[in-house]
Amino acid sequence: MQRSATRAGWTIVGLVLLFVLIQGFVWHSASRGTLGLTGDTSAIERLTGPMPSLMALFAHMITGALVTTLSVIQLAGPIRRRWPLIHRISGRVLAVTALLTGIGGLIYIVLSGTVGGTLMSAGFGLYGALMIIAAIQTPRLAMQGDYDRHRRWGLRLIVLGLGSWLYRLHYGLWYGTTCTLSEALCGLAAEPDFSGVFDQIQVFAFFLPYLLILEWWMRRKPQPIKT
Repeated sequence: MQRSATRAGWTIVGLVLLFVLIQGFVWHSASRGTLGLTGDTSAIERLTGPMPSLMALFAHMITGALVTTLSVIQLAGPIRRRWPLIHRISGRVLAVTALLTGIGGLIYIVLSGTVGGTLMSAGFGLYGALMIIAAIQTPRLAMQGDYDRHRRWGLRLIVLGLGSWLYRLHYGLWYGTTCTLSEALCGLAAEPDFSGVFDQIQVFAFFLPYLLILEWWMRRKPQPIKT
């Protein structure tokens, strides 16, 4: 009993820490998207393409910020158990915003490509497509009453929902580590045009390994998953 309470306590601490850590990304993404939609050219930076694709991307940034925040909330088992209505409402909002985020990102990729070229477009395109699938499957299975599969798809959606933040976290850790080691190694294999080896690995590493770990964890737990 005491061990269970201790584990629950550490889980809450971890979730609070995660919520705090994502706030910088959430604010940056939401504020930049808002600036872009209101016509502030400072939000464009290195983005290229026709205005419809830029508008889709700026909307993608705003909804993506909400997706990241709601992913942490949905991950909190104590909220689901104590306030199930909040869990259901935030889950529906998450599914809708994740769907819009995926669509907005794919529209930009199709119309304008990405700054990193074909490989980045492929990686980000796959990420967007998986998010759309998870955003559809999660509420669909809940409405069908298949709650075990619903929770599995919900966990996949949460992992994908944190993907944009993880992408930036990886870069922060990489630059922090290499620049600490020496000035010569600072940003090793990462280039301004995203052509470096680290950049090319990153276009898949910010979501695929986490999904694979999640699949491994779910498959070794035959009983229904409780989140």
